This record gives sequence, C-alpha cells and structure tokens, in this order.
Amino acid sequence: MNLSDYLIIIVFTGGVIVLVLVLVFFLSLYVIDRYQKSHSILRKFPLLGRMRYFLENLGPELRQYLFNSDREGKPFSRDDYSHIVHSAKYQRNVIGFGSKRDFREAGYYIRNSLFPKQMEELVFDRKTRIKGRKYLLIQETLFAQRQEKLEENHSLAYLLDERDTIVIGPDRPSPFRVRGLIGMSGMSFGALGSNAITALSEGLAIAKGTWMNTGEGGVSPYHLKGNVDLIMQIGPALFGVRDADGQFDWDEFRRKSEMPQIKAFELKLGQGAKLRGGHLDAEKVTPEIASIRSIRPYQSVDSPNRFHQFHDLPTLFEFIAQLKEASSKPIGIKIVLGSYEEALELARYIKKSEQAPDFISIDGGEGGTGATFQELADSVGLPLYSALPMLDAVLRQEGVRDRVKIFASGKLFTPDRIAVALAMGADLVNIARGFMISIGCIQALKCQSNSCPAGVATTDPKLQKALVVDEKKYRVANYLVTLREGLYRLAAAAGIDSPVHFRPEHAVFKDQKGIVYNLDALYREMVEQGRKVEITE
Repeated sequence: MNLSDYLIIIVFTGGVIVLVLVLVFFLSLYVIDRYQKSHSILRKFPLLGRMRYFLENLGPELRQYLFNSDREGKPFSRDDYSHIVHSAKYQRNVIGFGSKRDFREAGYYIRNSLFPKQMEELVFDRKTRIKGRKYLLIQETLFAQRQEKLEENHSLAYLLDERDTIVIGPDRPSPFRVRGLIGMSGMSFGALGSNAITALSEGLAIAKGTWMNTGEGGVSPYHLKGNVDLIMQIGPALFGVRDADGQFDWDEFRRKSEMPQIKAFELKLGQGAKLRGGHLDAEKVTPEIASIRSIRPYQSVDSPNRFHQFHDLPTLFEFIAQLKEASSKPIGIKIVLGSYEEALELARYIKKSEQAPDFISIDGGEGGTGATFQELADSVGLPLYSALPMLDAVLRQEGVRDRVKIFASGKLFTPDRIAVALAMGADLVNIARGFMISIGCIQALKCQSNSCPAGVATTDPKLQKALVVDEKKYRVANYLVTLREGLYRLAAAAGIDSPVHFRPEHAVFKDQKGIVYNLDALYREMVEQGRKVEITE
C-alpha cells in the first residue's frame, strides 16, 4: 500500500472513532434524560427536550436583539438604550423622520409656548466648559466594522447660572450648593465594581456641578477618585458608620462628616425596587468590600428592612436631629410613597414638630436595583409620576415646602422625563441605570449574579477588565451634559429661560381618549383632597 492508502485508512478509522464517540455521547445523554426524575420534558422527550431548554435560555437575547420592536423591551427598550449610548458616545441625540412614540397612548407632554425663548434669552453659565472626548462616527455599514474616531471635545457644561444655584440645607453650617439639576443616584461599591465606580466618579467630575450618591455600601476609595461631590447614603445596615457589633458608630460618622468631598448624608428608608434592605451575594463580598462595610468577607449580607434606631416619625425626626447635632452638613431621607395619607402624615408632622430633613429623595416603584424580589419590584411602592406630585402638593398645602428640597428618581433618563418631574415639583433628579448604560451596561439582567459580561455590576477582576475607565469616564460626562442641554431646549420651548422654572402649568397629561388634563388643576384637586383627610394622632 502506498502513502495515500494509509492516509485513507487513518481518516476512515478516525471518522469511525469520532462517530462512535458521538453516538456514545448522545446515547449517554438519552439514558440520563430518560431515567432522571427532575424534569418531565426531558424524561418524556430525551435529547429533544434539551433543545427546548437551550432555546429558553437563549430567549432573552433573541427577544432583545431580534424579536422585540424598538420600543417594546423592558426595563429599557432598544430605543431607550440607544438614546443613552448615542448621547454618551457622540454627545448627540438627533433623530430623523419622526417620533416612534405612540401618540394614541396616555402620557405626559411638555406644554409648549407660542413664543418660545431664543438661545440668547436662556439663563445659564456660558463660560464653564468641559474638557472631554467624544466619538465621531465616520461610516457604519451592515458588514464592515463601524468606523469612528475619538476626538477632543470642549463643550459648554450647561451649568445653572450662579443666581439659580440650588442650595440644600441653607440653614446648615455647611450647606450643599449645586449648579446642575442632575446627579447620580445611590450605587454601592459591591453592587458595582471598582472600575465602574471609578469611571462614574471621574466622569461626573469632568462634567462639573453635580454629585454622586455612594449607595448604602459606604464610601469607597473609588467614589473619591474623581474628587466629585458626594452624598453619603446610610442604609439600615449602617455600612460605613457601624462598629464591630453592628451598632451606629457616632465617632465614625463624625469622621465621615469631616471629609471635604462628602457634602450631605441620606438615610435610606426605602428604595423603589425593594422596600427592604439591600442584598449582596457572598461572592461579591471581597475582603476590600468587607472592610469598607465592616462585615465578614465572602458571606452573603442582607440589610434589615428598616433602621433599628427609629420606628415612627417622632423617633425618625429625633434621630435626624442627633445627626444634625453631630454634623454641620445637610441630612436627608430617601423614601418610597405607598399612599396619599402617608405623604400627608409626613408633611403634617414636619409642620407640627417644626423640624424637617434638609431634603427628601423620592424614588418611584419603577426604580432599579442590583438584587431584589419580583413581588417587591413589581407591586410595592407607587410609580414616581404618581408619588412625586403627591409629596409636593401636601408639603405646599401644609406650608412646609420651602423647608426641604426634593430629589426625584425612577427611570428619568431623558430630558423630557426629567422636565416632567421638575414640573411635578422635583428640585433635583437622580439617575442610576442611565449612567450604568453610559459606561457599558448591555442589560444582561445579571446584576445579582456577579457575572456581568460588561464588567459593570461585578467585582470579578477578570470581568472588570472589560470596562476601561479612561474611555468610559468621558461617556459619563457626555451623557450628563447632553441631558442638561436637552433640558434647556425644553425650557426654551416652554417659554421659560431656565429648567429651574418648570412648574405644573408647563406639563399636561393626555389620556387614551385624547382628553388633556393640566397638572396645576391636578394639584388643586390633591390639596382639596388633603383638607378632607384626617390623620389619627
């Protein structure tokens, strides 16, 4: 036999061996499936049932990229996601041909003026600029790789004019002054990785005039990287201000209060997606995170449902008073409203006690989280556009609205959503998931698992390498500045010279029948309702 005959025999023999191995493999799977007792489908349809489970696991990706329309996906549609990405990468949010919004559906609209403001009539800081970078899209085709280049970008920061500076805690020895209406909502180091927190901190610092809420996980070195103003959130587990026994550490609180970057403190009573304490899986609790939180590494941790330090309004306000005595900085609370009566009770107690938190952060039920339970995320806590006007209306009715600033949060990731919230009574706006998308989040919905493929919601060092801080930080700044610019465009359309002047009369609600309701009329109705409600003392 010649060499070619030997090769034929070798190839044939190898092929037979491979075929036998494949048959043995599938036969083994058949036997395993047929006699296992956990899955009915696999037991009845061995092998074929595995295809069903394969397609089920692949379903979220198929729906996200192939089958959902541009406006169908949840929590964020493809259009929502693209809008944020384009603002962050290209600092551009221009569309063509027309809106994809279904104008037959009920929704909120900005009430435009017959005589809008000219650009030169708008009141904002025209001197401060940011030194950033943005992408220039050169060409994008179906089969060729997208062609774009990163270029220097010196644009206006679109900060508020100095006369419109928002002052939080004006009566405090160290009030917090901000020149932007939008900041970052609470996102803890632990829920997010070090690269993500660093990119957010440095990006917000580039944009200027904003703040970063630390989340309930305490202040990490990565929150401090950008030298951006911080609001330190304190949750029921007291991470960052607890002693070895888990009790409130007043000495540590005073030390935190002396940190120049920390401008205010926020007591987290509730969060829209979880009316309970936070949760962190064991694999996310690295020694570094454990040290910051004063807990044991590599053990799952759950915050209590509420603070042990107080249990009602009188004890809450007493605790706030103690915090104010120990710190010169503003003290606020984060809440989720469940009813009109609850909002009214809070407003009346502020009036009765002549005490108040310096700010109230109100989170809607549509807010996000790293980990929670479905029943809490879907059904507990009112949506923001229902809760926010309630809170503002009852505070005004009781004559105490000027004592507190209101932060609003809950999917306020575009200028128009923010403008409606401002018209409903918000002074300031917090955003979380919009900023996550700006640094690379792809909505894999694996925040709770420590396996985020984009390196955002993970503490795994290997996965975090996907997130390049020196590139993503500029996207954060671009996204924020684009939001600010959009707010000024909407203000001009509404006939006002700054978004700080949005009021209920600047927004309307249209129902599915096409009937339009003015928000200021809704407010008057709420006030009348409040006068009829009696709260049992």
